[in-house]
Amino acid sequence: MTRQRATTVGFIAVLLWSLLALFTVGTAPTPPLLLNAICFTIGGAIGLIWTAKTGQFSILRQVPLHVYVFGTVGLFGYHALYFSALRLAPAAEAGLIAYLWPLLIVVFSGLLPGETLRKGHIVGALCGFAGAALIITGSGTGFNIASLPGYMLALACAVTWAGYSVLSRRLGDAPTETVAVFCLTTALLSAGLHIVIEDTVWPQGTIGWASAIGLGLGPVGLAFYVWDIGVKRGDIQLLGTASYAAPLLSTLILVLAGIAAPSWSLLFAALLVTGGAVIATRASVSK
Repeated sequence: MTRQRATTVGFIAVLLWSLLALFTVGTAPTPPLLLNAICFTIGGAIGLIWTAKTGQFSILRQVPLHVYVFGTVGLFGYHALYFSALRLAPAAEAGLIAYLWPLLIVVFSGLLPGETLRKGHIVGALCGFAGAALIITGSGTGFNIASLPGYMLALACAVTWAGYSVLSRRLGDAPTETVAVFCLTTALLSAGLHIVIEDTVWPQGTIGWASAIGLGLGPVGLAFYVWDIGVKRGDIQLLGTASYAAPLLSTLILVLAGIAAPSWSLLFAALLVTGGAVIATRASVSK
């Protein structure tokens, strides 16, 4: 596979992630851990089918256990926090705060050995968090103290995925097929905890189940596999920049679906988050 083609494949993940908020809202009132279990079972099944087709089951036994543990914690933690945030705060605001992860990846990566945190990283971080602050103040409706737990979970979600992404660079390359194991172990962990701490509420009606299946096939399934291909074989800097389109696309989809109301402050917040991330990325690639 050529570098250009792998980059194109990786960009599919960005498009799929822009649907995450919409599908998550559609699955309400299914609790987060049960939703995790449903979606990651579907996502893991995709990987098993792929692995069986390529005849690569043997390579899964060669992967160290700590890689599987790390991947499971990253996927489980991020999505449990994300689904919980969208249950406790407005979808557009929580989704945009969660999408601070591209900016945080750039900032955190500047702290790794051999990397330099430049002025552009700091400016970009300030722009991104200014956007988050604007979102929290209510997108024109004023600060809603009742949504604070959701806002905090969304921020924790962003930190979790950024930390996972940056630390994964230090674990070495693992075959893409390992993502299937990450998904399945995340599904099992979610199901077990769901039984202990949640009431079972299955997705409601056609829209609920269609949204849950859509999550498992796309944003919580295929996206992880194509992203893995893109960052390992494609132009990772271009993909990193492209990922900052996700919050804008996500918000636009929510507005078009009638879930979020259009407002100038919401648009400005999205531009601040995206613009700050782009500034930070340019600092990363500058000589």
